[in-house]
Amino acid sequence: MSIQSNQSNNQLPDRPCARQSKNATEPSFAIAPGAQEIDPKAVAADLIARFGPTAMDPRVTQLIPGFDAPFYQAGLAGYSDAAMRIIARRHGAPVCVTEALLDRTLLAGGKGFAKADLGELHDNVPGGAEDMPLIGQIMGNDPAEMAAGAIKMIEQGKRSAKEYRTMVDSGIGELRSDGSGTFAAIDINLACPVKKISKKSRGGHWLKEPQGAVAILQAVRDALPESIPVTVKMRRAYDDTPEMKRNFEYLFDACYDLGCAWVTVHGRTVEQKYIGPSKWQPLKELVEKHPDRLIFGSGDIWDVNQIFRMIAYTGLTGVSVARGCIGNPWIFKQARAMLAGDDPKPPTIAQQREVLEQHFDLALAVNANTRDPELMTAKNMRKFGIKFAAHHPQADEVKKQFIYVKTLDEWRVVLKKFYTP
Repeated sequence: MSIQSNQSNNQLPDRPCARQSKNATEPSFAIAPGAQEIDPKAVAADLIARFGPTAMDPRVTQLIPGFDAPFYQAGLAGYSDAAMRIIARRHGAPVCVTEALLDRTLLAGGKGFAKADLGELHDNVPGGAEDMPLIGQIMGNDPAEMAAGAIKMIEQGKRSAKEYRTMVDSGIGELRSDGSGTFAAIDINLACPVKKISKKSRGGHWLKEPQGAVAILQAVRDALPESIPVTVKMRRAYDDTPEMKRNFEYLFDACYDLGCAWVTVHGRTVEQKYIGPSKWQPLKELVEKHPDRLIFGSGDIWDVNQIFRMIAYTGLTGVSVARGCIGNPWIFKQARAMLAGDDPKPPTIAQQREVLEQHFDLALAVNANTRDPELMTAKNMRKFGIKFAAHHPQADEVKKQFIYVKTLDEWRVVLKKFYTP
């Protein structure tokens, strides 16, 4: 698809809160020659013409009926708890993914999980009827533990911890839930580039040892009924060497051969972590090589235009929106507007305040069982406030104020000072 743009809105928004660091570079365009000339509104119209009101391949909506748009909110370590997910859904995200939960952490505790390497249990459990459909993401290094962990996620812990551990030692038993009311799918994370994860043979490590990943995929797929889709998150390779490219291709093919519904491929390598731009060309080549497969993409989706430009440039089924939606749930509302043929609009001050208030209230509910719910919520919401501040005309000053928030009253002071229309 080659749809040229006559618009002048193809520049990234000013994001003063996104600073250069050793862990992640500032938001920038992906390496995708010609992509920024694609007209996103024309892409949206083309998707509607091809697939009808959902703009989504019907094979996806058949697997997850509520998946009614060609984008979703990714699982984000330290961010994507029920509060963030519900805010995203209220603004048009059709599906959300939990933050990755380690299989051993999942199997070690009950409903009140102890703190894990990548977060706490409440980051991963469904947040009620409003938080559906929800995809549960799991990560680990042992096929039997991954299978038992996947079953526990679907069942929401209906058995004792001892029973789940017995599954690992003696084989998988009969599933006690059909998955209704919990997770719409289980996503296997083979992408995480964090050093402490890869050192323990988890996440993106498996792109160096694809045979081990295949064993995990097989175990999880065999443990779950066919009615529950298994999906996979990968990066385009471990690094840019020919050997790692072959590993990716082997593992990518294995995902579909083993019955996984789709793979979401990030445009960076594992070695690259979050440094530098992603590359969309490898994703384009992947689609050209496998035109009949459902494939989602990720990487440098910093504004609504990039959702549609990635789809058009690569031919992907849809897009996973990750860091670009932190403090920016409006990206989903804007995408819905474009599918409806309307121009995307930035949030007003009143709309920003409404979301900040809602998000705090939801986060307070998520933290209800902690020792000091208000303090926990205020501290946790600082990282969101810093991201939300990017949309405010006084972004730098608002960011500074959010950094020092420690209580609900201090949160309200910032809202009153900067978010009163």
